[in-house]
Order: sequence, then structure tokens, then C-alpha cells
Amino acid sequence: MQNMELSCRCGQVKGRMLNVGPQGGTRLVCYCDDCQAFARQLSREDVLDAYGGTEIYQIAPCQLQINEGEAQIRSLKLSDKGLIRWYCGCCNTPIGNTVSGALPLVGVIHSFIRSEQDLGQQLGPVRGYVHGRYALLTPPAGKEGRGTPWRLLMRIFLRLLIAKLTGKGQPNPLFDPDGKPVIEPKVVKP
Repeated sequence: MQNMELSCRCGQVKGRMLNVGPQGGTRLVCYCDDCQAFARQLSREDVLDAYGGTEIYQIAPCQLQINEGEAQIRSLKLSDKGLIRWYCGCCNTPIGNTVSGALPLVGVIHSFIRSEQDLGQQLGPVRGYVHGRYALLTPPAGKEGRGTPWRLLMRIFLRLLIAKLTGKGQPNPLFDPDGKPVIEPKVVKP
């Protein structure tokens, strides 16, 4: 396991992911229309792959540190009950996605991971492709992402359960100890 450096595009927001590697989190690509809408909302379509996918590395909140630029962190939701989507207000770099402060999971978006780091070598392979029906183009064979693969779903649930039972939901740089977002998300209809 190792640490990886995080930074927004302009460098005002910096942090680290702790104890990451193939077993330290779950690497996936999501083609959902909400991930695409989030990128469009930020005018950051460059974070999407050719098929409209967003690469995400899911970790426990205690594995995420924000060391500089906390005042630049913003959040939004694409619907009243949608995911909380975090980004840097200074340059609109997506940070990641969360469900709530009660669920100990942060999906860190690849654009927030410093680019000189080799994601495949340091985080391991992509474990799955999800929500392929929303892809902009037909993804290559094996990357269609029809639904959420059973093995991937079980891996995510197991990681959530372990994080919940072991207290890995704290510290959480995106939520206070009571589970309230550090920045109240604004609801933006795509």
C-alpha cells in the first residue's frame, strides 16, 4: 500500500490518498448520465473518456486528506436525492462523489489524482465498468458495463461494511463528525 498525491488543475487544492493500491480501494469506470452531467456542469468534459465514462477510485473517507485549499471545496447535487458531487471552485476540477456522511465511501475522480502518477501500476486494474447503457458510444467488448457486475457489487458492499465496522468513516474531510457536509450542496438540475 502506498500514498498518492492529489491536486486540482490549478494547484490551489491539494491532498493525498492514503494506503491505496489494488486492495486499498476499488477502481471502476462509470458511464452514468449523472457523471456525464456533472462533468458538463463544470465545463470539464475532458475528464470523460471517449465513451463518456468517468474513472473513479472508491476509498474509505479516512484514506482521503485535503491539506491545502479547503476553502475552495464546493459541492452540488443533480437532484434532491442524488449523490453529493465535490469539486474545486477555483478551477472546477472534480474531486469525487459521496452518498452521505453516514456511508463511509468516497469515489475519488481520476482528474483529482496528480497526473504524473501511473494509476494502473499504483491502483491496480479497473475492476468493472458500470451503467454502460448511458455510454455516449458503444464501449469495446468487455467494457460495456451492463448494470453493476455481481463481483464488483459484492466488493463494494464488503468494503463498506468493513469501513463501517472499523470506524474508517472518520476522519472525513468532506463531512463534519455529525455527518453534515462541510459545504452544503446546491441542487443543480442538469
